[in-house]
Amino acid sequence: MMKYTGQSRFLVAVDCIIFGFDGENFKILLIQRGFAPEKQKWSLMGGFIQPEESLEVGAQRVLKQLTGLEGVYLEQINAFSEPSRDPVERTIAVPYFALIDIQKYQAQLSSDYHAEWFLLNERPQLIFDHEQMVEMAKMRLRYKAALHPILFELLPEKFTLPQLQTLYEKLYDTTFDKRNFSRKVLSTGLLVRQPDKDKENSRKGAFYFKLDKEKYYDNFQAFLKFIPNPEKFLL
Repeated sequence: MMKYTGQSRFLVAVDCIIFGFDGENFKILLIQRGFAPEKQKWSLMGGFIQPEESLEVGAQRVLKQLTGLEGVYLEQINAFSEPSRDPVERTIAVPYFALIDIQKYQAQLSSDYHAEWFLLNERPQLIFDHEQMVEMAKMRLRYKAALHPILFELLPEKFTLPQLQTLYEKLYDTTFDKRNFSRKVLSTGLLVRQPDKDKENSRKGAFYFKLDKEKYYDNFQAFLKFIPNPEKFLL
């Protein structure tokens, strides 16, 4: 096999920033690292790219190993390539953020990695440059969610408008006007109201909604305005 001469060989890894929503809180899934260096410390789920894999295929494999889930939303963010980022060997890391409906994953989570959900804003200190990866992923998600209906990937099949508003408020660390938010969301035509209500959180109850999947996929790249003055959250 022909190779380029006089060139160094580097390792390439993928790291998955796994976001979830439990109906009340925005969370991140972390694992305890099982080997040195930084053994037993909290980390993103990651792995080295195999010779036959693309970056995305490698990220999908890593995610399936941890959650058992396939077909999960994944999006690549900027690579991390500082020569000293990994003390063992020169490794370029390509992070992906994933959006998971926590209710789907519960029974499938692998016990091999001692994974645990943490509140996004109360997570433990992470190894290497994983903190910067999480912050970059959070900013990318804020940017994307301000323009596209991406956060629906975090919701169960049936959800209420208060749950949806809470999801957006937790991501942006702010409070939105209830009437304006509901009006804007319903005006998209993406939601189908169901006949039943969630009566656990109020006497009157809140109607459940389902996502119109056909309209959702048709309009996934459409410009939406769920978030007032989104530019203030994107800096």
